[in-house]
Amino acid sequence: MLKLLTAAQSREAERYTIENEPIESSELMERASHAFVKIFIDRFPDRKKSVLIFCGRGNNGGDGLAISRLLFDEGYQQIQTYIADFSENASEDFELNLERLQEKDVSIFYLKHAADLDSYNADFVIDALFGSGLNRPLQGEYRELVKKMNQLSAYKVSVDVPSGMPCEGEFADAVIVKSDFVVTFQRPKLNFLLPISGPYIKDWKVANIGLDENYIQSTPSPYYWLWKGGVQRFIKARQPFEHKGLLGHSLIVAGAKETMGAALICTEACVKAGAGLTSAMIPSSGLTALNTRLPEAMYFNREDLSDADFEKYSVVAIGPGLGTHEEALGLLKQILNGFKKPMVIDADAINLLSKHPELLQMVPEHSVFTPHMKEFDRLFGTHNSWWQRIETARRQAKELKAFIVLKNRYTMIFSPGGICYFNSSGSPAMASGGMGDALTGIIASLISQGYEVEKAIQLAVFSHGYAGEQLAQSMLVVPATALIKNMPQVLKELLPK
Repeated sequence: MLKLLTAAQSREAERYTIENEPIESSELMERASHAFVKIFIDRFPDRKKSVLIFCGRGNNGGDGLAISRLLFDEGYQQIQTYIADFSENASEDFELNLERLQEKDVSIFYLKHAADLDSYNADFVIDALFGSGLNRPLQGEYRELVKKMNQLSAYKVSVDVPSGMPCEGEFADAVIVKSDFVVTFQRPKLNFLLPISGPYIKDWKVANIGLDENYIQSTPSPYYWLWKGGVQRFIKARQPFEHKGLLGHSLIVAGAKETMGAALICTEACVKAGAGLTSAMIPSSGLTALNTRLPEAMYFNREDLSDADFEKYSVVAIGPGLGTHEEALGLLKQILNGFKKPMVIDADAINLLSKHPELLQMVPEHSVFTPHMKEFDRLFGTHNSWWQRIETARRQAKELKAFIVLKNRYTMIFSPGGICYFNSSGSPAMASGGMGDALTGIIASLISQGYEVEKAIQLAVFSHGYAGEQLAQSMLVVPATALIKNMPQVLKELLPK
């Protein structure tokens, strides 16, 4: 897995690279600017489009000046560069790149006041006012300039981070550039991965600028980036003499009369992700639907629960569509009393635990909670920000000795060891009912097959998102049933070649 860094740690990685590669800071800036320009040209190859570049007087502004020069050299014909000249201070690399740009036939304008910026109909605005070094909200002329930039109708591209946005931590009522696209350097910034960035970033891409990866991976950080290469290191191929008895038996406890769909989705996901055997403990009213839709699954009569031999099950997943009535509570209590291996606890099982927190102590160690934001807050209390939720999730995972999968665009996995993994796969096209039920079934299936719980969660979360991501290339909305159907192919594709 790839380490994610704070802004301060990123600056240390730059410093270490400069000292140990070795490389001049201006050369590293040139490398970063080339990386930005390559991505820009790939996306926007029409050299006749007009480009406004806004530069601060620090190193992010130095990037902007280098980008202006490089785009000019690449044949972009209409470039205007604006320098926010609100301070006497400037970095050495800014000054060096200003000298280099002045040798080109590029228009350079100095803004003494934000009000000096006229309305201008450009195709692109490149935001290079402030980078990751900003540690306070924008004030004064910078704040007013960003407000005016946001009013421009051009497509906005930010260098590293949208100016005004902190790389991590909370922010409210801040004035921040509203970017259509961000080219960020070496790693995504932590705040990019949280919904608070939504109003300011529509899309982003990481540009590798050659920072020392050994140094980055050795940097202490609780945050990791879960990516394809990471899960490919431990995904297992089927072996010649494996059979269903060696691939586990999952028990899905789900569904009520009115919510049988959630149980069917969860059960089918478990089957399609490869569990050797899958049994569904659903209301008898759903038996016909189960047999019709999913003949591979077995039926477990809830009335037989008191005689259940829990030892034969590898994992229990409980909650999708279960309801929060007394019968559902009784089922949960019986399962907690009888099953002592890791469980996957989702949806209504989480809601029941939030109403009966004394039951939390009965949850087996290394179980998996899979809440969305509202379920998380019901279980662990109301939160005012995503950073508060991250702190709570890390603490609760340690205290409960359990894993918490907080579902989101970049789903977070919290381990009992205090690690937070951000999942890289997925698509907004997956924002449809049943996705969480499918994920619960996939996690249960992989635990059933003998993966360590932490790795089972990682592979499940990534492959779930990866399947949706692939389908989103041809579908505006990805239904859970379509994703489940695609799971066997996706797991096969993830095997190392």
